[in-house]
Amino acid sequence: MTAPLKAIDGTADLPALMTDLATQARAAARVLALAPPEQKDRALEAIERAIRANAAKILTANAEDVAEVRAGGATSAFIDRLALTPARIDSMADGVATVRAIPDPVGTVTESWQRPNGMTIERVRVPLGVIGVIFESRPNVAADAGVLCLKSGNAVILRGGSDSFRSCRAIHDCLVQGLREAGLPEAAITLVPTRDRAAVGLMLGGLGGGIDVIVPRGGKSLVARVEAEARVPVFAHLEGVNHIYVDGSAKLDMAKSIVLNAKMRRTGVCGAAETLLVDRAAAATNLKPLVEMLIESGCEVRGDDAVQKIDARVKPATDDDWDTEYLDAIIAARVVDGVDAAIAHIQNHGSRHTDAIVAEDIKAAEKFLSEVDSAIVLHNASTQFADGGEFGFGAEIGIATGKFHARGPVGAEQLTSFKYRVRGTGQTRP
Repeated sequence: MTAPLKAIDGTADLPALMTDLATQARAAARVLALAPPEQKDRALEAIERAIRANAAKILTANAEDVAEVRAGGATSAFIDRLALTPARIDSMADGVATVRAIPDPVGTVTESWQRPNGMTIERVRVPLGVIGVIFESRPNVAADAGVLCLKSGNAVILRGGSDSFRSCRAIHDCLVQGLREAGLPEAAITLVPTRDRAAVGLMLGGLGGGIDVIVPRGGKSLVARVEAEARVPVFAHLEGVNHIYVDGSAKLDMAKSIVLNAKMRRTGVCGAAETLLVDRAAAATNLKPLVEMLIESGCEVRGDDAVQKIDARVKPATDDDWDTEYLDAIIAARVVDGVDAAIAHIQNHGSRHTDAIVAEDIKAAEKFLSEVDSAIVLHNASTQFADGGEFGFGAEIGIATGKFHARGPVGAEQLTSFKYRVRGTGQTRP
């Protein structure tokens, strides 16, 4: 058994605790901002080793978390998000190795030029400072956020979900071990040591200037609360109402493979497809095989009139179904009149997260990629590639669907801002 859970009952001591954590994180952020890439990479290498060496301890802690939520009646989709396996821990460690191997973004000069008066100006990447990450059931977020913030020179305060408290603590121990081995401040990656929900509200208030950016990772209610209450900038997506449009030119075998993977590989992730759109031009040949495949794979299909007619097992779709992120083995399906109608449906019902087209017609594909205003758009590939690891970032701290600063998978580079460095030779302004 893992050690007894630490908790703070009530909020009398919590503001002081959180303020102290922010003060320590702010001091650590100043150290990290100036740390050489080699030192940060030594910490990442040590973190990877620690995760692999402590896999059994992490699995034991996770098993206790899973047993607790299962006893509380959690859904299978929720348990899938919470559960860790040896393969998932290996993937977590592999992600750390990938983050270590990517170029350090801090100090990168993105642009430089010289003015007519002889001054030189350059734009250079700098860390954001202290990042607060509030997440729910997925314990791997602790590792992803921790190592990405470390690579990008930011300190991070992690507030994991109460359901994953033990798992996050076991993972955090590995992160701290890596920092310690590299001689970096342990407060660079801080885990809020309480299940008290009041900690979330304190973080949203910015902790007196102690937090520069908030990143929520969780369900719609969490993200909505963060966006409504946060007093600091937020990187967030509200939900992933993701679409796959199967064009009339699509190859059926490819469409079946992509649709099945996009919906059923992992139904509880934000990159899962939630709506299937099928071109009327090929509905006679493609619709029935796609619907039958989904149902026989254990997916409930809720369809419009055209979809209901091809299989009696299809349930009628309501207006709400077109706007729902199920995070479960359920999909809404509709027949549309070509790529323009598909784009219009996505415009009206999508969440600007991830949308895909399956098509052999390059003109239709390019139109879709150009006109669908989502953070990630794909041609002939599953929506489940909406993941920082699959983009080569090693990990992600989240998927941002806004248009300010960062959009799509938020990796190390997206966790930097920039400043201008100007060098002169005595110039004064007339």
